[in-house]
Amino acid sequence: MNDSGQEQAPQENQGHRLFRVVPDLAPGLYVVSTPIGNLRDITLRALDILASADIVCAEDTRVAAKLLSAFGVSVRLRPYHDHNGAQARPVLLNELQNGARIALMSDAGTPLVSDPGYKLVREAAQQGAAVYSIPGASAPLAALASSGLPTDCFTFAGFPPPRSSARRTFLKELGAIRGTLIFFEGPSRLVASLADMAAVLGGAREAAVARELTKKFEETRRGTLAELAAHYAEAGPPRGEIVVLVGPGEAMVAGAGALDAAIAEADDTRPVKEVAAEIAEKLGLPRRDVYARILELRQDNEGEEA
Repeated sequence: MNDSGQEQAPQENQGHRLFRVVPDLAPGLYVVSTPIGNLRDITLRALDILASADIVCAEDTRVAAKLLSAFGVSVRLRPYHDHNGAQARPVLLNELQNGARIALMSDAGTPLVSDPGYKLVREAAQQGAAVYSIPGASAPLAALASSGLPTDCFTFAGFPPPRSSARRTFLKELGAIRGTLIFFEGPSRLVASLADMAAVLGGAREAAVARELTKKFEETRRGTLAELAAHYAEAGPPRGEIVVLVGPGEAMVAGAGALDAAIAEADDTRPVKEVAAEIAEKLGLPRRDVYARILELRQDNEGEEA
């Protein structure tokens, strides 16, 4: 291990190297996934492509240079990020038209997943260039695989907005989505973000906080949103890269019938807002959706009685 907790790359030995240069590599844009922490998660194919490309575009050339140096790969690096994309993209697209082999990599994980590259890939495809995906490490999928939450249906939602009001609006729009929700979050905003998730999505919903994936201090903490919010409010923000996963509400798993059954069992003499808040907390659903369903069912019942 090195000081940052990352696994050291294997060293070349007995005159053998881990990659091979492919002289007949086809022209096109290669979207290359790289490790999210543990350097040994690089794939041999990724090394082959990076060693063979005419140009390697990196989000941060310093980060990319360290990774490539660890495996003895020497290439021509070119920066490509959010700040220079508009200027760099036409040049790269022109080189693709002229038959270049270009590799695109981000600082860690799969490019385009909360990283630059979407516009380059889209425009390259539109102009007829071949685009190849070189699969590998991905933080959202790594976190999902170890979370213990449903994996048959999931939505990656990226980073929530930094301000609470915007974040709550953002979460409300996701509240009715079936399946597991996956977010990235920064350590300094984790406590507030979990509190908003518990308030908007329902504190009873199962969730997990995964941090430092594939690194020395990797940790996945599981519990309800309310429990996780309380834990980090007391313990304080953790260190490292963080993925937050929120499982589907109980009603989403059991079907719409679970919500209707809960409404039917509730005391209909109580205020609608009070009943809606109670059921929303129990099933992990947005209060406004439960409130609307209660009104709908009560109106249907009144119509039948009339």
